[in-house]
This record gives sequence, C-alpha cells and structure tokens, in this order.
Amino acid sequence: MNRTTALKQSAANQGKPSNFLIFNQTNITYFTNFSGATALLIPEQGENVLYVSGVNYEQAKAEAKSVSVELLKRGENLMEKIAKQASAKKFSVDALPVESWRTLARAVGGEEKLEPASSLIRELRKTKTQEEIQLIREACKLADIGMKTAFETVQVGVKEKEVAAEIEYAMRKAGSDGTAFETIVASGVISAFPHGGNLEKTFGEGDFVVVDLGATYKFYRSDLTRTLMAGKPSEKQIKIYSTVQLAQQKALETIKPGVLASDVDMAARQVIEAAGFGEFFVHNLGHGVGLEVHEAPILSPDSKEVLDTGNVVTDEPGIYVPGLGGVRIEDTVLVTWDGAEKLTVAPYLLLDKTK
Repeated sequence: MNRTTALKQSAANQGKPSNFLIFNQTNITYFTNFSGATALLIPEQGENVLYVSGVNYEQAKAEAKSVSVELLKRGENLMEKIAKQASAKKFSVDALPVESWRTLARAVGGEEKLEPASSLIRELRKTKTQEEIQLIREACKLADIGMKTAFETVQVGVKEKEVAAEIEYAMRKAGSDGTAFETIVASGVISAFPHGGNLEKTFGEGDFVVVDLGATYKFYRSDLTRTLMAGKPSEKQIKIYSTVQLAQQKALETIKPGVLASDVDMAARQVIEAAGFGEFFVHNLGHGVGLEVHEAPILSPDSKEVLDTGNVVTDEPGIYVPGLGGVRIEDTVLVTWDGAEKLTVAPYLLLDKTK
C-alpha cells in the first residue's frame, strides 16, 4: 500500500475527509520525495497535484514522485487556485498558520469545509517502512563516522568549534547530504547545558565534552551523542558517566513492541534517581527520528504512546550538574518485532588522552 492510499484509508476509518491539502514541507517530502514545493493536493479520486513556484518547477518535474506538477505563476493566489481545481466538498489540512487557514477557508467557501489532519499524518509517519529504515541506517553509519572523528580530535587545548567543523567535514566527505541539526560540542561547565556549546572555548584538563551530532541521507536523519573526556576524569565524573551508561542500557532493554513509551523513560530515570542524580535529568528520554530529527513517538514520563515495530527512536538519558558539567549518551534505535536494534554503533569511550 502506498503512502497516499494509506492516508486516505486512515481518514476513512476515522470518518474524516479523504481529500487532503498538505502544506508542511516535511509532509510534502514524505509523500513526494521532493523538497521545495508550496503545497500538495491529494484528492480522494484522481492524480495528486504538487504546486511549485517557478524557481523549483523544473526540478520538481524531474524529482517528484507520484504527482502532477503544477506551476504556481507569479502573482497567482495559491488558495484560490486550489479551490478552483479541487471539487471536494471538504478537505483535511495538515498545518497552516491561522491567517493562511482563514484565507484557505474563504477560498473554499467556509471553515466548515476544513478539518485538521496533522494527527493522521503523524501516525502514518511514526511507523517506518523498510525503505525508510534503510535510509536511516545509512544516515546512522555517517553519524558513526562523525563520532569517530570526535574521538580522534577531542583533547586538551582544542576548541569546541574546531571539533564541530571536523565532524561535519568528515560526514560530508563520507556522503552525508548535510547535518541533521546543528552539531553540538559542549565542554566543561557548558556541557551542563543540554543544547550549549560550539564556542571559541578550548577544552581544559578534566572537562567533560558532550558531542551530539547527526547526518542526513536522502532526507532521512540520525541522532547520536557520546560524552568524551579532555584529560583525566575524577571519581565523581566516572560515577556520573557510569550512571548514564547504565540508564541508557536499561532503557534499551525495555524497548519492544507493545511497551509504553513512558515505561521506557522510567527504566532510565529510575537508575539515575537511585544514584542520587534524579534532579539533574532534565529532559525526556527520547523521541522519534525520520525525516525530522524530532518526531513521533515521544519517550517521556507523561507520554501515552505505545511502541510498535518499525518505530525509530532515540535513547538518550543525561545528567547535567550546574558548575561541573554534563553527560549524555544517545543512540538511534529501531523497534524490532522482539526488541530493539541500535542503528548507531559508535563505541562508548570516556577518553583519557593523558595516559
């Protein structure tokens, strides 16, 4: 079953309109394998229509799959153009700013003709096909190459920005289409900020160095974090690192089809709390990965989601102690029919290059 057929069937099962208007760029890519269009019409009957401005028109005709490509001419009103070409009485719409929603409503004859559809597409994208899994595997291999470069370059006296640059160069050279997100290299007290780093700061003796990176391959992404050491770790640093590593392993052992996402989060959180660092685990355990680096399902204490075969998620517990530093260990993980498979396989090394 192709993706548009699956979407229509899901809508029909929930009593929603089976004529879709897609505006979110990632959702458009999901259905067309093209990035750079303005909108996608998926009618209940007939051919899908991709609306593209002149700057991307020829590229869309060459690359977009399973659609008729329609040129959106300069000065044309997109919403009115869609309304004239689509004869549907009602539409399911994925995502629009409020003003654009109102403009579309006026064009089609009233807001009663529009129904939100973001949850339908979210659920469809949550379970990856074999083709998607293979692309994520490739993105993960590229991330592992980036982390290998981090292992080779992190040492006292090197700048955070220098390591980030070397990581991104290595992944690009190996075949990455780009980074999945801005590479994070955070050291010393800055490593206690989960999204800090990439400064002119140089690594000092005894610094934790959190390296969080991801690659992109044919639109699909990976997410990988390791915490390294500049110099020699203290006993407290070793305890923090060991606690996070154990928490990550316990969560991995919990991941399987039918398990609540909140239970996976709890498996890691209990380890960290038992070690006395509960207040320093300040974020959710993980999230889905695919066309976006943060998507469904979410692994959090209050998540109601249930894991299923084909989900791809992160397992990334962390401890962040203000004034000392932080540790995060993360892998991209596939939920298999009987458990979990790590797609990122970089080693776990708390490096001490003073030896």
